[in-house]
Amino acid sequence: MNTERHPEDPQRRRLREHLETIFIRTDKAASWHDEADRLRGLVNHEGYVPVRTKLAAEDLDFLAGAREDLLAFSELGLRLLDLHQPRDAGGITSDAAHPILRCRSCMWRWPCPTFRAMSESFGSAPDTILPESA
Repeated sequence: MNTERHPEDPQRRRLREHLETIFIRTDKAASWHDEADRLRGLVNHEGYVPVRTKLAAEDLDFLAGAREDLLAFSELGLRLLDLHQPRDAGGITSDAAHPILRCRSCMWRWPCPTFRAMSESFGSAPDTILPESA
């Protein structure tokens, strides 16, 4: 088996950068947990908090746990991305510059179904999930 390190897949790198950005931005945000409890007392007879926007009780429920939920979700995404990454399959190929790759975790041909599902969940085609940084 070839143990040479290959440059990281640009699509995988962009997905990692996107998940890390979500994690960092969420980690820096203040939790709405305490504020949601305080704002819940301001819900009027129509079911909204009278501020510049309408916040339904469901909105407050979401805001109360959104930070923690998003931190956990982005951490899960990063952990899955660490598990599912390409490696040289070690086979003989006629194109040495583009060896056959397999996922190091599930051993499916790269990109594996887990990585494809993660890419698709961000709503883009595999080659265009995130724009290249300029």
